[in-house]
Amino acid sequence: MDIRQSIHSNHAKQLDTQGLRSEFLIEKIFTADDFTITYSHIDRIIVGGIMPVTKAVVLPESLGKAIGVNYFLERRELGMINIGGTAHIEIDGTHYTLENQEALYVSRGSKALSFSSIDPKNPAKLYYNCAPAHTSYPSRKVTLAEAAPVTIGDAKTSNRRTINKYFTPDVLPTCQLSMGLTKLDEGSLWNTMPCHTHDRRMEVYFYFNMDEDTAVFHMLGEPTQTRHILVHNEQAVISPSWSIHSGVGTKAYTFIWGMVGENQTYDDMDHIAVADLR
Repeated sequence: MDIRQSIHSNHAKQLDTQGLRSEFLIEKIFTADDFTITYSHIDRIIVGGIMPVTKAVVLPESLGKAIGVNYFLERRELGMINIGGTAHIEIDGTHYTLENQEALYVSRGSKALSFSSIDPKNPAKLYYNCAPAHTSYPSRKVTLAEAAPVTIGDAKTSNRRTINKYFTPDVLPTCQLSMGLTKLDEGSLWNTMPCHTHDRRMEVYFYFNMDEDTAVFHMLGEPTQTRHILVHNEQAVISPSWSIHSGVGTKAYTFIWGMVGENQTYDDMDHIAVADLR
């Protein structure tokens, strides 16, 4: 388990490139026939990937002990979105099939979790976010058609994009976890610009569908103390609530956003004018 501590904005603005990457960038999300796990003290979110190839990946009981409980989801909820081939998932004896860009919400209290791929040549890639939960809501699969889509932006400003909201109150109830998938139109490069902050919840961006020779310049920091991290395919960036979170790519890309905090109102943002950024 990779543990990341909380970091104050006054500290963050003094970091060099490697310091920023060490604090906020998750470079490795997927490992064949295994799972990855990064625990952030920022709202206690857990981020990672599950990639079964030749065998099923089972989350071990010891994973719960690592976070001080009897089993992993004893006091947590989990959401995952598949960006790979077809996945077969078993949660406490209930079976789910997850196609590409389909999502699964897993209830607090779920114990036995097993993940496998239908085709080893096209393995599932299950990106997940996990958050503390105060109660249990039913596990549920959410297809792309069931997600709540919003298309915003303009080709003239290179930020035309469609936001697909999978785990938000208008789709299904969760304790505090929100997740969705945003796809940029061909030719658009910017996400979340003009940018914003939201002091009531943190966010993690996971970038994918990128060519090997492309990159995203992910913007972070206080609005008057902006910094950037260079992000490549299938990497994630942790964004504290005090930080902006925006990015511009060398080519169009897709990203999954996940939010954890006390507020689930999607438009509850503190907007920042481009002219006010420094």
